Amino acid sequence: MSPDTLRSLMEGLTNLTWQSLVMIAIGLVLIFLAVKKEYEPLLLLPIGAGAILANLPLSPMVGEHGMLTILYEMGVGNELFPLLIFVGIGAMTDFGPLLENPKMVLLGAAGQFGIFLTLLLALVLGFTHEQAASIGIIGAIDGPTSIYVSNKLAPELLAPITVAAYSYMSLVPIIMPPIMRALTTSKERAIVMPYTSREISQRTRILFPIVVTIVVGILVPFATPLIGMLMLGNLMRESKVVERLVGASSNELANVVTLFLGLAIGSTMVGKSFLNLSTLMILALGLIAFCLDTAMGVLFGKLMNVFSRGTFNPLIGAAGISAFPMAARVVQKEAQRENFDNFLLMHAMGANAAGQVASVVAGGVLLALMGAS
Repeated sequence: MSPDTLRSLMEGLTNLTWQSLVMIAIGLVLIFLAVKKEYEPLLLLPIGAGAILANLPLSPMVGEHGMLTILYEMGVGNELFPLLIFVGIGAMTDFGPLLENPKMVLLGAAGQFGIFLTLLLALVLGFTHEQAASIGIIGAIDGPTSIYVSNKLAPELLAPITVAAYSYMSLVPIIMPPIMRALTTSKERAIVMPYTSREISQRTRILFPIVVTIVVGILVPFATPLIGMLMLGNLMRESKVVERLVGASSNELANVVTLFLGLAIGSTMVGKSFLNLSTLMILALGLIAFCLDTAMGVLFGKLMNVFSRGTFNPLIGAAGISAFPMAARVVQKEAQRENFDNFLLMHAMGANAAGQVASVVAGGVLLALMGAS
């Protein structure tokens, strides 16, 4: 072994800190969850890889000319990646169930209450207004929105907020059911709601993304980038004239941007700045926000049950969060636990689609309240 090689080896070992080792271990855990458990693999795997690459001693992947740093500055620092992902989400989202049952928009709004309740709790714990707002948005369980808002308000917390948002998104089938069962009775969960599909004209489907963009853009200007890209993707889908763009947006573009986004986020998980009490508090508060959003959705569903004279299944309220379409599938599964012949999926999909839009609006409201530029 040459002296230069030996010197390089010793320098690398010298710069390998315990924080770096812990973060490398966390990166391996994220990769394990992605591969073995299939928890949000499209993002958790590149985030884990990025965390490992960023914490290797003297890694040339980070720093002034490092590839991971360039990816971060190119796509996260200027919010490009989250917005491009929203184009893909819009291209994949069917708002038909929401258009068939517009009252589900109320559940989408109710599913965001936990964001603002957690914001207040974060303020009590000593976080700044901007940091508290960024932590609260984790409750929407909408990764791109969390990234967009936190990068605007508290970029120093971007890494733990992103990891929390996507980790809890992958745990939707585990976290939501106990809350849903605790807040509803067996009789309520067994309520059967027949689904009568009605034809939504293509004109209505095309007008929906246009009208939503204009209305939200006027009322909540800070939400315009997010809602605009989401609805652009949906407009392409419903227009039926740009199938190649729809396919590219929902497949190639979404996949490439997700890969780059995951690596860029993982590169911010550097041990010295990530391993602290603040990160643990963010993870805990994010979980609280998620639980509160689920609970508020179910409670509002119970209120709708009262007004419907016992014909509305309150489980549907849990789908008011933005984890599309996982939350709707969890609602369906829980309903079938009580009554195997009960089919709530399409009702829940309506609430879930409403939650997707409501989470974007909530992000815009937070940016407006905090005076983001």
